[in-house]
Amino acid sequence: MRSMYMLVMNEVIKMLRKKRLWVVVLILLVLVPIFTYAQLRVAVNNQKQLGTSDWKVALRQQINDTTNRLSSTRVPEEWKQWMRIRVEQQQYYLNHNIDPNSPNAVTFTRDFMSNAVSLFIPLLIVIVAADIVSGEHTSGTIKVLLTRPVRRWKILTSKLIALVLFVSAIVVLTGGIAYGISGLVFGYGGWTYPVLTGFQIRGSNVNTDYVHVLPQWLYILMEYGLAWYACLAVACLSLMVSVLVRSTAAGMGIMVAALIAGTILTNMASTWESAKYFFMVNLQITDYLSGMLPPIPGMSLSFSLMVLGVWSAVALVIAYSAFTQRDVLN
Repeated sequence: MRSMYMLVMNEVIKMLRKKRLWVVVLILLVLVPIFTYAQLRVAVNNQKQLGTSDWKVALRQQINDTTNRLSSTRVPEEWKQWMRIRVEQQQYYLNHNIDPNSPNAVTFTRDFMSNAVSLFIPLLIVIVAADIVSGEHTSGTIKVLLTRPVRRWKILTSKLIALVLFVSAIVVLTGGIAYGISGLVFGYGGWTYPVLTGFQIRGSNVNTDYVHVLPQWLYILMEYGLAWYACLAVACLSLMVSVLVRSTAAGMGIMVAALIAGTILTNMASTWESAKYFFMVNLQITDYLSGMLPPIPGMSLSFSLMVLGVWSAVALVIAYSAFTQRDVLN
């Protein structure tokens, strides 16, 4: 047990010395203020156009605009299906006197993770994880590491545990930085604000039988827990690629290409049902909490969790098999 603890601490120290985590923090500190300002400008422009700060007026206007777009022949049918569902959900919020976009730091933190979980946060994970094994080959320290009287599976396990710790840190830092910076603009309240969840999509209709109200702090815990799970799947796949590909640049390129491909597939291949088995298409699992239409028919929260779990398990099996059996000294 002590030997594993020392191995994990050694990996954590090495990752901190690479300063990848500080790069992630710097990226967040630069981009979050930009996103906060963009959100502020949207709120100000909407208020100017409507001539009021009443959220009910703004929500009614959104419902009317979306309903008018539904009559256009230029809008694809799959977009119309999403728009009909969105109108039903917005009408439900309006009928129950709940503002779905209350301007506060907690709401911004919630929306930021919802928009970032499929691409932005996974890219930050790749920055940290891409060279966790391949970097040992590049620096030549792999020879020193493997000459220790420690089994190879323990070495890889220590790297995996360190990676889990850094994934957790990135998710927590993302939420903390988003809340801290946006609170300067929108205020730090909103923790007990009511949020609706439990919408079930059936075809082009929304089933509201299971809709219930949660305090926003609980909703955020659920959302960030799902985001952590998705990021952990990305970390496991990054670990596998780092084991199989000895070049850090190549490994990072593979993961970045896969994540971007997932975004393209989600937007352009919604009729290709087999695409739902790709891990990158299932990263947007926080959408299930808000009742968004899944990117591909047949997907659900349990399905996406299972797909990500299977991909992670297979990635770890391949990584351990390759690391323990392959001659990594040459």
